[in-house]
Amino acid sequence: GPSGSSLCLDGGRRVTHSVFFVFLWATANEKASLNMSALTKIAEIEAEMARTQKNKATNSHLGLLKAKLAKLRAQVVSEGTKGSGGGGGAQPGFEVSKTGDARVGLIGFPSVGKSTLLNKMTGSASEVASYEFTTLTCVPGVFNYKGAKVQLLDLPGIIEGAKDGKGRGKQVISVAYSCSLILIVLDVMKPILHKRKIEYELEGFGIRLNKQPPNIVFKKREKGGIAFSVAPGVILKDLDEEGVQSILREYKIANAQVAFRCNASADDLIDVLEGNRKYCPALYVMNKIDQITIEELDIIAEVPHHVPICAHHEWNLDGLIEVMWKYMSLLRIYTKPRGQIPDYTAPVILPACKNSMADFCNRIHRSLLPQFKVALVWGMSVKHNPQRCGKEHELADEDVVQIIKKVG
Repeated sequence: GPSGSSLCLDGGRRVTHSVFFVFLWATANEKASLNMSALTKIAEIEAEMARTQKNKATNSHLGLLKAKLAKLRAQVVSEGTKGSGGGGGAQPGFEVSKTGDARVGLIGFPSVGKSTLLNKMTGSASEVASYEFTTLTCVPGVFNYKGAKVQLLDLPGIIEGAKDGKGRGKQVISVAYSCSLILIVLDVMKPILHKRKIEYELEGFGIRLNKQPPNIVFKKREKGGIAFSVAPGVILKDLDEEGVQSILREYKIANAQVAFRCNASADDLIDVLEGNRKYCPALYVMNKIDQITIEELDIIAEVPHHVPICAHHEWNLDGLIEVMWKYMSLLRIYTKPRGQIPDYTAPVILPACKNSMADFCNRIHRSLLPQFKVALVWGMSVKHNPQRCGKEHELADEDVVQIIKKVG
C-alpha cells in the first residue's frame, strides 16, 4: 500500500546517503593510500640505489631508478598541494603578496634566529622566543638598500621530511619558489648537519641552489627514434647513450633529439625533462657566532657562499646586506628628464637577466614601449656619452637613460 511505498522511499534515501558517505570515505582513503604508496616506493627505490654498485654496467639501471624517483616525488608534491586538505595552503597569513624589487626568503630549522634577523634588518615585529616553532606563518618585512626595496620573508622552521609533507614544509618551500634569493639560516654550533638536511629537502622539491640550468637541448619529434649527440670536450658523468634511452623510456618518449652542450649527469637530464626546476642563488647565514672562537670561525669560513653573523648583537649585518645585493644581481638605472639633471634618488631596478631597453620601458609603464623612438644613454654600457640606442640595447648598472618618444 501507500504506507509501504513511503517506507521503501525513506529506506532508499537512507541507503543513498550511506552510500554517498561510504564513497567519500573511500575516496579520502584512496588518496591517502596513493600518497603513502608513493612514499613507500620512494623509500624502496632509494634503498635499491644505495645498495647498487656504481659502474658502467649499472649506469643505465641507476638512471632509470633516478627517473622513477623524480616522477614519484613530483606526484607526492602535486598530491599534497591539491585541494583544501592538501597541507593547509588556505590557512590565513601564509602567502604574502609580492612587493618591492626583489624577494628574499629566510629558511632554516626552528630556533636558529630567523625572526631575530628579520626584526633587526627590517624593524618588523616577528615573534621571538627561546622555544621552537615560535613563527607559525610567513612574516614579511621590507628594507631599502641602494634605492632598491627588498622584501624579506621570515618563514616557519622546516623539519626533516618537509618535502614529503611533514610539518608545513610544502608551503614553506612553495614560497621559496617565488624568491629571487634564499637565505639558509644555520646555527653555527651545528652548521654542516643542518646545511645538508636543508639542501636535501630543497633538492627533493626541485629547487637547485647556486646552479645554472644545464645546457641540454631536448626536442620531441614525431619519428626517427632518439638522436643522441655530445659536443666536443663535454664529459657525461655516469651516463651513456643506453642510459639516456632508458630515462626517456621511463618518460614514455620514443622520438626525440637530445644534445649535451655542457658537462652533465643523469640528474641534469631528468631536470630538463621535468621542466619545473627552480634555479636560485642561496647564501648560508651562519648565525650565533658569539658562541664560538676565532679558530672555529676560520674553519667555518671554508664553506662556500657563507656569511657569518650574530643577529642578536647585530654583528656583520651590513656585510650580509652587501653580499645579498651581489647575489641578487640587480641593476640601478637612473632616468633623466629632458633639459634636467638625472634623478639619482629613485632608480629603476632591473634584474641582470632582463636588462634590455625594452625591459626598462616595461618596468616604468607598459604604454611606454609602443611610443618609444630612441633613447640617449650615458654610462658603462655605451662607447660614447651620450649614445643613441634602440630597444635591444643592454643596459649596465648605474646607466643614465633619457627616452625620446615618437611624435604624433
